[in-house]
Amino acid sequence: MGNTVTCCVSPDASPKLSRARGGGAAPGPERWADAYQAAAGGGGGSGSAEAESGDSDPGGGGPHLQHISDREFPDDLALESNPSDHPRASTIFLSKSQTDVREKRKSNHINHVSPGQLTKKYSSCSTIFIDDSTVSQPNLRSTIKCVTLAIFYHIKNRDSDRSLDIFDEKSHPLTREEVPDDYYKHDPDHKHIYRFVRTLFSAAQLTAECAIVTLVYLERLLTYAEIDICPSNWKRIVLGAILLASKVWDDQAVWNVDYCQILKDITVEDMNEMERHFLELLQFNINVPASVYAKYYFDLRSLADDNNLSFLLEPLSKERAQKLEAISRLCEDKYKDLSKAAMRRSFSADNLVGIRRSNAILS
Repeated sequence: MGNTVTCCVSPDASPKLSRARGGGAAPGPERWADAYQAAAGGGGGSGSAEAESGDSDPGGGGPHLQHISDREFPDDLALESNPSDHPRASTIFLSKSQTDVREKRKSNHINHVSPGQLTKKYSSCSTIFIDDSTVSQPNLRSTIKCVTLAIFYHIKNRDSDRSLDIFDEKSHPLTREEVPDDYYKHDPDHKHIYRFVRTLFSAAQLTAECAIVTLVYLERLLTYAEIDICPSNWKRIVLGAILLASKVWDDQAVWNVDYCQILKDITVEDMNEMERHFLELLQFNINVPASVYAKYYFDLRSLADDNNLSFLLEPLSKERAQKLEAISRLCEDKYKDLSKAAMRRSFSADNLVGIRRSNAILS
């Protein structure tokens, strides 16, 4: 995923559940880790809590700040509490969507509803259909559709309406238009959420990988802060997650003032305050392991398949096959070099018999 981006905070100052050990690296530049470490260590609250509890540096160099990855908790509690931190835990959005998927399938079976004309293309002996979306280079349009569908299911199948004032659209409106009194009663549909997110991604020129990281941060916020995404707060929560994900993922991040040019009526001070609260609620944990990123990508693919959001499939051409073959050879050569280096470091009689590997060639 890239270089490691993590920060340190005091465990006594954490407002919610702590996180389990996270293995992997997060995308994005290291300069954000420095900024968040300064924000976490510079506040008086964390330092005071450490000093009062006696958890200080034995050398007298000041309060000891425990690293996020040094905290260890039982695996069952970690997996249950923090699905956005662990690759083995199922994503929240996929669990919430299964209810609707099962009900739809049951209704179609009872009412003998025909699936209609099959639009999905299947490969045959003569033709191979592939799409242009991979875990390392997802398709932007399809990924945004899947992410916004996941947000839609979060809102539709929420447990309650727990929220915080910083994300409430009535207290902090994004536009000058008056917010209706019943704004918290009407769930947004998928198209409305998609248009909002697509506008931000198009104007800020964000990538598809940023959309996946946005969903990771959104679910992490809901878990850590113990709140729900609902009609009254979904826009500001999504905006805060996009803002943070764009700064962590992209080397040339979008500034807060740039979002004020996209959303004309929001102020820089409001954006700064929302970002600060978002980070504090995440307990400054912006680490996204590669395994967690891959899990979210493939769960989004499953979500798309369950809801008939098919990715654009095209027949595998000779030129595309040659490119895939070149990439395969490059990866194979790299793997061979790593294997040879490992053999030199540790050699035994068991390694005298070489492993035969057959080359897969697409033509």
